[in-house]
Amino acid sequence: MKARVGDRIVIEVEGPNGHRREGIITAVGRADGLPPYRVQWLENGHTTLIYPGPRARIEPAH
Repeated sequence: MKARVGDRIVIEVEGPNGHRREGIITAVGRADGLPPYRVQWLENGHTTLIYPGPRARIEPAH
């Protein structure tokens, strides 16, 4: 998975308590676009550092 600043990350959590998280990537940990990513989450504005798992996908910025 590779990303750039401004891309959107989407994480789909399945199951009875499943939900969808979306955030904007504000920093990329490596020059080649690989994680970790600093993400500002759209639902609450919090910023976290993540290593995305298999349920995550990147949507390029427009």
